Amino acid sequence: MQSEDYKFAILKANKTDLDARKQMSEIFAEGFTQWLVFFSKDKKVIAKAFAHMFVLDQFYVAIANDKIAGVAACTDGKTLSVRLDKKELRKHLGFFKGSMAWIFLKKEFETLNQNFPSNTGSIEFVGTSPEFRGKGVASQIIQYIIENTPYNDYVIDEVADTNTPAMNLYKKMGFEEYKRKPLPEKIAKKIGINNFLSLKYVKK
Repeated sequence: MQSEDYKFAILKANKTDLDARKQMSEIFAEGFTQWLVFFSKDKKVIAKAFAHMFVLDQFYVAIANDKIAGVAACTDGKTLSVRLDKKELRKHLGFFKGSMAWIFLKKEFETLNQNFPSNTGSIEFVGTSPEFRGKGVASQIIQYIIENTPYNDYVIDEVADTNTPAMNLYKKMGFEEYKRKPLPEKIAKKIGINNFLSLKYVKK
């Protein structure tokens, strides 16, 4: 594993000259297609359908060799990191599936927690390009966020309990589980996940 030696340039997504939306959406599609398979099994279609949604000034990107290697958003919990556009979704997914995506995912992606704690950063949509997996991308972006944003605490919500690589990484970085949300049995069997875990990091 080369993660210790590989260094990435990390900056806000709205500060890069690269085609950020296209590359970020490809990483999103790679990581989330299994959840979005109802709308399309084609990662290229998913990438095009969701490229519009990123609020770029809420995202950080890791760059290597003029490519975006990984992404993560960090918000104050009261600001959205993504905004879905019904027209864009319908354009790429068709009228019916685009409408369904807007109804269901708007609730999932754009619902803010009214009781979100103050002075806490919400780390969201962490993703790594397949080309750069195992090279420490996610850990470097998260570490950069922790060191360069003003919050005392950081949370990562709704990590699948079966996502062992992510859980191992977050725990290694000092995140601890503070909440778990069990899934209904039927859904758990269907998608192979029993619980969504929420993790918290407190600055020393």
